Amino acid sequence: MKAVLLALRFGGIQILFLRRTYAELRENHLLPLLRILKDAAVFREADKSFFFPNSSRIRVGYCDGERDVLQHQGQAYDVIFLEEATQFTEFQFQVFTECLRASGQMREPFSPRMYLTCNPGGVGHGWVKRLFIDRDYKKAERPEDYRFIQSLVYDNRFLMERSPEYVRSLENLPENRRRAMLLGDWDVFEGQYFPEFSRELHVAGPFVIPAHWRRYRALDYGLDMLACYWAALDDSGRAWIYRELYRSGLIISEAAKSIAAMTPPEEEIDATFAPPDLWNRRQDSGKSAALLFAEHGVPLAKASNDRVSGWLELKEWLKPAGLSGELSPGLRIFSNCKNLIRCLPQIQADPVNPNDCASSPHELTHSCDALRYFVAGRPAPAESAAENPFEPPEELGEFLSYGEG
Repeated sequence: MKAVLLALRFGGIQILFLRRTYAELRENHLLPLLRILKDAAVFREADKSFFFPNSSRIRVGYCDGERDVLQHQGQAYDVIFLEEATQFTEFQFQVFTECLRASGQMREPFSPRMYLTCNPGGVGHGWVKRLFIDRDYKKAERPEDYRFIQSLVYDNRFLMERSPEYVRSLENLPENRRRAMLLGDWDVFEGQYFPEFSRELHVAGPFVIPAHWRRYRALDYGLDMLACYWAALDDSGRAWIYRELYRSGLIISEAAKSIAAMTPPEEEIDATFAPPDLWNRRQDSGKSAALLFAEHGVPLAKASNDRVSGWLELKEWLKPAGLSGELSPGLRIFSNCKNLIRCLPQIQADPVNPNDCASSPHELTHSCDALRYFVAGRPAPAESAAENPFEPPEELGEFLSYGEG
């Protein structure tokens, strides 16, 4: 209806309306538009467009695969609608933004805009959450260009009055799906690999780490991204992830120097866990990445790369009961580790092997893999320095963190 009203109000406006699949487009949009506009616009089957007497046009389309998006390159639309936007990949969304510009056919000034509707979950959950929920912007992205309006089923007066059984069906969904579909919780969604994660339980304000705690590092390295984390284990065996390095484009010597520079001299690191493939010899130099890290001041310890075992063990660390039977998780994360907090709840289960994490979107995997290497390294807890269990002091503010955030 928004698209129809815009087409009637602004002469010459060019509108693109998209769903992920043709079946969804036809049933939910094309057939209703044919009924609504039968006396108001002319439909042309060839390009699935509705033409209005005032020269406005609504084109409906679908984008089932990455290649489908290319049919829209080079075209200009004043308004683009993405229905169920979390079903589109970030690549598809970015291509559509290239098409969002003044069409040159309007009779009055108009600011191009895009409208998105969606629920939590789906392949596009991450980029939608980053832009509209976390409001974490990169490069030329501007906060003032993005606005999120939450609409729950309880806000829908028509459904509440005419279809109360639908509301009850949402209330009866399994817990994770209920939180996503009924309550609009963006930290949990169907297909999420770590539904155990909760910001309330797992994220803590920074504090000074006691000197007797054991300290470790864990990293996942590639030119596309270096993700390195510093972790400390307290007397009870609980892990505290307290520092993050998240940066792309570093060769090994630069990566090692950055890690060393972020480790204060007084911090004694028991081990730096890394995946076994870093011990493979490089053809150009005959040296392994592990040897090059060591030569630049960061000796590595080989962690198991059994993915399924590592992920399942990480689930044990994250579960609310913790490792010592207490009603708190066995792993907590300082709030300055922004990329880990962003990626951990977004990573999805592999659709082929649900015991494994999905390898895409690849950008989400780096920090999670580093954390997996940490737990796979079998870190040992600190030796007790006092009879009373440790209680975190009040927050001290942000610790040193280096990353795109």
